[in-house]
Amino acid sequence: MLDGVLLVAGFAMLVAGALVFTNAVEWAGLRLDLGHGAVGSVLAAVATAMPESLVPVVAIVRGERGDPIAIGAIVGAPFLLGTLAMALCGLAALLYRARRQGAGLRIDRPAMSRDLLIFLGTLSAAIVIGNIHGRPVHLIGALLLVVAYGAYLTTTIARARRQGGADDPPGPLYFDRAGDAPPAAYRILAQTIAGVGLLVGGAEVFVTVIEHLARAVGTNALVLTILVAPLATELPEKINSVLWIRQGKDTLALGNITGAMVFQPMMPVAVGMAFTDWRLTAPARVAAIAALTGAVLAVIAVRRTGRFSGPLIGCWTGLYAGATVSILALT
Repeated sequence: MLDGVLLVAGFAMLVAGALVFTNAVEWAGLRLDLGHGAVGSVLAAVATAMPESLVPVVAIVRGERGDPIAIGAIVGAPFLLGTLAMALCGLAALLYRARRQGAGLRIDRPAMSRDLLIFLGTLSAAIVIGNIHGRPVHLIGALLLVVAYGAYLTTTIARARRQGGADDPPGPLYFDRAGDAPPAAYRILAQTIAGVGLLVGGAEVFVTVIEHLARAVGTNALVLTILVAPLATELPEKINSVLWIRQGKDTLALGNITGAMVFQPMMPVAVGMAFTDWRLTAPARVAAIAALTGAVLAVIAVRRTGRFSGPLIGCWTGLYAGATVSILALT
């Protein structure tokens, strides 16, 4: 009973921290004149990925027993993004097709294809390196991923500055009661620190509960983390994509997902390679392969039709369900 309460409390702290941190980071990006496109596709995506990214960091800091939890959190996020999140977006387009005047998606096909291909390449490399038991290889892989993400950030910000844009500004800063636009820098900094504090606290509670539950039920902490962590840290944020599709903001909705898909197999995986043994066991490989398969289906759909059909939604849902059953069977 206590574990359940603590788990809910940890999730609540993670979600609250993500909201506070994201809002602060978006305002920081605008004050730094990074361009609206970069604020939305890079900073917002990174900020909303913070909850699931801090879970492995906290697990690593706590010691060697945290390796399964760290690897589970790192692999679990791409697993959900490449399967269930895509299915939800397609389902939303179908459900609201009358309001939207059709089930087709109005998206930036080149940008989305680029993000998905980056995801496929980096996650594939992570799987290959996960089967090589050599510390130097892991460290080189981590360094290359960090450099690659740095190049992606630089290119995206430069393109956003060239294109300009008139996207809506973020909602009012939570720490700015006066409603100044833009808010004072010290208020943005204070809110950023508060958001990080909530995220770290929530991650600490989550890791503690997962370790205790794994011992209590005699199961693998990695499996629990793969299946439980993304449902609490990724799925609530991706519900925003469903709402944006309902409003016809398809580029924003899918960019929210593909932006996170670029980040997840780069920076969190780099942390895993550098600070854990990065040995992917069968459950982790199943989750990663399901994510890759889902991304391949997305690339095909984006390039051919720009529409997520009913059968395709069924494939993504089946991938998620089948992989979940397989992961549980492998414990």
